[in-house]
Amino acid sequence: MDRDASLREHLRKLLDWKDAHVSFDQAVAGLPADLRGAVPEGWVHSPWQLLEHLRICQRDILDFCRNPRYVEPSMPQYWPPAAAPASGDAWEQSVAAFRRDRDELRRLAADPAVELFDRIPHGSGQTYLRELLLVADHNAYHVGQLVAVRRCLGAWSG
Repeated sequence: MDRDASLREHLRKLLDWKDAHVSFDQAVAGLPADLRGAVPEGWVHSPWQLLEHLRICQRDILDFCRNPRYVEPSMPQYWPPAAAPASGDAWEQSVAAFRRDRDELRRLAADPAVELFDRIPHGSGQTYLRELLLVADHNAYHVGQLVAVRRCLGAWSG
């Protein structure tokens, strides 16, 4: 395997790495509906807010990579205002949207037509490689927070 293909394969795996930490899918699996909006003592965010923040930020980075008319949202738009999902289906819809966008980022990483070291034309110096690493790092951080919040709520057995 050449270096480019090897790098692309590592990036594709990195977007949902399971070797070094809990995956997104493990972190969201089996959380009781009545705890999705709970904020443990000493914490700022509920599992719902962390899930939505993950989804919103990942979608934003994907949009930045693909949309020449991208406009960066303001910081408050990266966090949902409500601690709990608005409906019973909202959690599942957010999880599904996160997975779809993660799969799109994996496709972007694997696409040989995308020069990973090229600057994104409508950006201010960011490369595709930087954005893929950024989203993987951001997701790993907040997935870790989600596991910690679940532990505080007594909803983690991993």
